[in-house]
Amino acid sequence: MQPFNTQFTLSRDYLAECFDQSLPYGKNAKPNFHFPALLFASGAGLLFFTEQPMVVGCTLIALAVLELIHIRFRRAWWLTRQMLGRSAGSKVKLSIDEDGVQTQNPYTQTVLLWADIDRVIETDLGLILVAKSGNQQYLSKSLFSAELISEIVARNND
Repeated sequence: MQPFNTQFTLSRDYLAECFDQSLPYGKNAKPNFHFPALLFASGAGLLFFTEQPMVVGCTLIALAVLELIHIRFRRAWWLTRQMLGRSAGSKVKLSIDEDGVQTQNPYTQTVLLWADIDRVIETDLGLILVAKSGNQQYLSKSLFSAELISEIVARNND
C-alpha cells in the first residue's frame, strides 16, 4: 500500500456526517424507550398509590421527560458536545500506510494498526473502522481516491 497523507478540519459538517453515517452501526442505533417509560411509571405509581411526599414522584417523571428530550435531540446534543470540545475546528493530519491508520491533531494522536481492525464498514459517505476492542473510527470518503477506498476495504478481507 502506498503511504497516503492528507489533512482535514474537524468542522461541524464533518462531525454531522460522522454522526449520521455511524449511528446505524453504533451501540445505540435504536433509542431505548423502556428507561423513560419505567421512570414515568414509577413516578406515577409513587404519586397515585403512596402517601409519600410528591417530590420523589415528580422528580422521576421529570427525569423521564428529560430522557425523552435527550432521545429526541441526541444528534444536536452530540454535535454541540463535539463543537464545545477543544478539538473542534482543529486540523487533523491523517496518514495511512502499511502499519495502519494514524490521525493527529494538536490535542490527540490515534494509531489504529491493521492487525487491530476487526472490520471495515463501508457507508454511503465514508468508512467505519471497527477495532477489535469495539471502538469505531469514521473516515469520510471525500478524503480518499476510489482506489484507496477499495484498498482499505480489501485489506480487511485478507
